[in-house]
Amino acid sequence: MSIIELLLVAVGLSMDAFAVSVCKGLSVRQAKKSQFLIIGAYFGGFQALMPLIGYYLGSRFRYLIVSIDHWIAFGLLVVIGVNMIREAREESEEYDDSFSCKTMLPLAVATSIDALAVGITFAFLQVQVLPAVLSIGVTTFLLSMIGMKIGNIFGEKFKTYAEIAGGVVLILLGVKILLEHLGFLG
Repeated sequence: MSIIELLLVAVGLSMDAFAVSVCKGLSVRQAKKSQFLIIGAYFGGFQALMPLIGYYLGSRFRYLIVSIDHWIAFGLLVVIGVNMIREAREESEEYDDSFSCKTMLPLAVATSIDALAVGITFAFLQVQVLPAVLSIGVTTFLLSMIGMKIGNIFGEKFKTYAEIAGGVVLILLGVKILLEHLGFLG
């Protein structure tokens, strides 16, 4: 996986966290520096942790499914991408202005479940996991803080577009993996 592809995965995965961060930005009148760091740390941390867990799970069972790994990678990325697009089109929920662990932990886990699945595909694609998870974590950390600022300034307008864009990126990467394996791309 090239650096560009890795950055595209990182941006695609961070779009759920970005969208939630926009909502968190909507929920507070005057965002504080500590809130930016909290949102970045929770979302960036979990977006880095989950693919690492997925990678190790995938590595343990890789030998069982190596002959169909490209189909699994394709399927997981397409399902995640379609789900992100579907969620973007649903009604918005109420916004909670709390930044407590009780509020942030479930949000961080919920927005990083797709990163767990991507981590499993990393094992099949033999991606260097440490640079990959660091890239995903740092990208999500930064985009979460940016999303909160955008939400605090501009409101809900960009939330839907971010989720759709993230879903499309993941679907296209899944298609690319499949086409490469089938010999249609060099």
